[in-house]
Amino acid sequence: MNEAILQVDHLSMKFGGLVAIGDLSFTARRGEITALIGPNGAGKTTVFNCITGFYKPSEGMITLNRNDGSSYLLERLPNHEIPARAKVARTFQNIRLFSGMTLLENLLVAQHNKLMKASGYTILGLFGFSSYRKASAESVELAKHWLEKADLVDRADDPAGDLPYGAQRRLEIARAMCTGPELLCLDEPAAGLNPKESAALNELLIDIKSTTGTSILLIEHDMSVVMQISDHVVVLEYGRKISDGSPQSVRTDPRVIAAYLGVDDEEVEAVLTEVGDEDVIEQLDTGPDAAHGPGTSSSYLAGPVTDTVGHSSGERVTVAKGASKAGQVDARSLAAVNKAASPAATPVPAAKAKPAPKAASKAATGTAAKSTAPAKPAAKAPAATAGGISNRLAAPRGGKADNLTRIKGIGTVNEKKLNHHGIFHFDQIGAWKKADVEAAEAYLAFDGRIAREEWVKQAKLLAQGKKTEFSRRVDAGKVATSHASGKSTTAAKPVAGKRGGGK
Repeated sequence: MNEAILQVDHLSMKFGGLVAIGDLSFTARRGEITALIGPNGAGKTTVFNCITGFYKPSEGMITLNRNDGSSYLLERLPNHEIPARAKVARTFQNIRLFSGMTLLENLLVAQHNKLMKASGYTILGLFGFSSYRKASAESVELAKHWLEKADLVDRADDPAGDLPYGAQRRLEIARAMCTGPELLCLDEPAAGLNPKESAALNELLIDIKSTTGTSILLIEHDMSVVMQISDHVVVLEYGRKISDGSPQSVRTDPRVIAAYLGVDDEEVEAVLTEVGDEDVIEQLDTGPDAAHGPGTSSSYLAGPVTDTVGHSSGERVTVAKGASKAGQVDARSLAAVNKAASPAATPVPAAKAKPAPKAASKAATGTAAKSTAPAKPAAKAPAATAGGISNRLAAPRGGKADNLTRIKGIGTVNEKKLNHHGIFHFDQIGAWKKADVEAAEAYLAFDGRIAREEWVKQAKLLAQGKKTEFSRRVDAGKVATSHASGKSTTAAKPVAGKRGGGK
């Protein structure tokens, strides 16, 4: 159930000179609920439109893998074949029901193709052939089934327009499920719902995942919905991915907090204090110059893509490359890393022991080596830096670093951070003790992720020349890496055009 049902690779969508989506890659796993979140204008609906055929992407590849083993490149399929052949269904931000039809009729419309085929495109239906009567009865039963699931069966004969807003949302989802999708794409299904309606929606979506095996990809701003039901979260800002992982890891990511709340918001500091990343708090104390962000008249999709964006009216909006708040967090973190790894890259010494009491000092005159009072244990190095990692190196052995991205959980960004702090080889990570893991997790702003993803165990195997399932995927070129060849375990020049490579 953990295999990918949807693989998005290096997706870009450009509207003239405006880049709405830039080099986006992520995976939605089969049988899971994947949430796509981000501030308004981050490009989430544009991603949906590319997946469901409303837009044809400027670059990139979108692969849908069905249960029967067949695969489809969605960007190459005509838009009407995406639901028919690839089995992808979607809903929209604005409700699009047939308000004058009954609830039952709305769900029968979703089965139009099946009914038309059974009717011989009208002829068999007109004469009441048994094959059509059977298909019609099956369609009505399926519609009733989903009305029951959506808790709407008692209103099956009411016009859809008479339903409360929350019930209309559930009816839209029930209609989409009548098409028999393997991937259900929901665009802000909880928008405008009260807490009771949101709870009913959560129950329906979890039931769909549990009983039908249908994978769900949703866009949502209601974090209570996202955190309660999602297995995997992808965060966008200005059309770029800034975070990707479990709901817990994403909600504590400083880049996500900055992108949502703004770098000067007091709530950012409150959350970061809870996470324990004091370095990032200091870095966020000074916000960007307001004059450098996208102007109020510019598109919400404007971001750190080009220096200027032209509009049809002739207006040109200057967009600073530092407009991305998540980018500011990364830039400041990198600056702090470079400062910490200054020329004299010496290990951070433990805090000095407290001096002995005065009485002991007097008694020690002339015999200091023997009678000095025992010092208290040395304090641990600050957890928020990588100084607590015991086996750092000044440079990679032999001038070549191992490809740390072959360890599942270490992407190209974390590899750079580890390299900056003297971690270059698998055997270094494989030798980490509990204190080293805690220091690395504090520095990388992780919360138990190193142990959860078994970095040390993976590193030990790779250091012995063995392979893991994930390293095989990297070696086969199925996972983006900063190294020129996934088959090599040593550093090489980045692959041009690949995510994480030099550009």
